[in-house]
Amino acid sequence: MSTEATTDDGAGILLVDDMEDNLTALEAVLGSLNEPLVRARSGEEAMKALLRRRFALVLLDVRMPGMDGFETAANIKRLDQTKDVPIIFLTGAEDDSGYAFRGYATGAADYLTKPFDPWVLRAKVTVFLDLHRKNQQLERLLARQRSDYEEVSKRLASLEDELTEAQRTQVKELRHLLEKR
Repeated sequence: MSTEATTDDGAGILLVDDMEDNLTALEAVLGSLNEPLVRARSGEEAMKALLRRRFALVLLDVRMPGMDGFETAANIKRLDQTKDVPIIFLTGAEDDSGYAFRGYATGAADYLTKPFDPWVLRAKVTVFLDLHRKNQQLERLLARQRSDYEEVSKRLASLEDELTEAQRTQVKELRHLLEKR
């Protein structure tokens, strides 16, 4: 189910783990969500994928050779274009009390230990996908409102030349009201 295709709202889930079996397991658990699942086998690959496209969520292994999960998360949160992407850390570390704290301190939205409950993971991922879709809808609505405002403002400006002084005052008051929105 791994794909690089972008859906209309830009949703997709980035799966980051250096172990092939773990990536396969994540795809099996999340495949029924019908969202693009993109694999990355290292922190470096994850950063490249994040710079190529938008994701609704990153599932990130903590222990990886090279750039580990914490360093990867810090890099994700450091960049303007990726800083708002939620991260769920996944780890098989036995002594994870310090890891969990470090994960949340790095900007994780959640932290799960392996083996994880597939139903819990799917439920958490679904919440983040829903939030992503709602944010996309809000962005489109705001863009439409800005466009509508600009159109009305242009129409008013083109009519101003033909108005009397009293009418110009009314137009200024109307513009002032529109700007408050």
